[in-house]
Formats: sequence, structure tokens, C-alpha cells
Amino acid sequence: MQIRIEAVDLPGRTCAPGPDFPGYGNIHVAVQRRDRPAELLEPHPGDAPTATWVLDCTATPTEAGIDIRGPYVQGRPTSRFIYLSWGTVDERGAFTMFRRAKLMLDAVTPATIEASMRSGRLLARLRLTDVQGRPLCAQVRPPLVDWSATSTAA
Repeated sequence: MQIRIEAVDLPGRTCAPGPDFPGYGNIHVAVQRRDRPAELLEPHPGDAPTATWVLDCTATPTEAGIDIRGPYVQGRPTSRFIYLSWGTVDERGAFTMFRRAKLMLDAVTPATIEASMRSGRLLARLRLTDVQGRPLCAQVRPPLVDWSATSTAA
């Protein structure tokens, strides 16, 4: 099975400082690999029109429900999630994380997960700018993310 993340409305390459936010420049977002925070999948600049990632994973029925696992899936079996890491990129290309968003897989309905197991893909669609115009962070659940089952041919 695959998880496809389709993001729009990125906050921009720079974010000005504000209360409890120091401000950042040359902002990028990427998916963080499990147990390897420095290993990032396909960083996108914060001013990109869209950002898309495709993650290979497995979905296994268990007594507690369906367990989704993969190299970019974090957390314990009943509280899995995907980290979208926000960071700055310096002139050498080094990424320094300053915040993360957690796409919570436990927020996906069992019916959607079962349908995605049949179709081959679980699709997440979301905006990456929060209500203050900054990079989206913290736990991300519906209605901030829309989960659906789609075909891998789509």
C-alpha cells in the first residue's frame, strides 16, 4: 500500500517573527524518516505551489485494528503518524528543523483504511499554512486533513 500526501497553500519561503515565533528564512518542508530525523524525504521549498510525497507502507489487520507501518511511519501501533518537518536550509544545503506537523493516522476511519488496502493508496490532502500564516504544526486531524482511498493508478 502507499500513502500519498498532497499539500497546498505552503506558507512561503520566509515567515516573519511574532509572539512566541522567532521567524525563519529559506523554509522547506519534508517527510521525516522513522528513527532517523536527519533523513528527509523530498524537501520542498516553503513557497512551492504544492508539495507531494508518496510513502510505501504495509497495512496489517491486528486485534487492535489495522496497523500501518513503513520507513516514514512513526509511533506506536495504536497511535501511528507521519512527521512533516519544517526547517531552514543554509547555504551548504543543511536542513535545521524548527517545527513539525504530525499527520495522525489514528484519525483515519477504519472504513477508509480498509478501502485504501483494497485500492492500494491512502490519500491525505491538506493545507500547510496555519491560521496565523505560519507553517502548520502540532497534531493534524480532520478537518485540517482529508483522508480518502484512491487507486495507485490515479
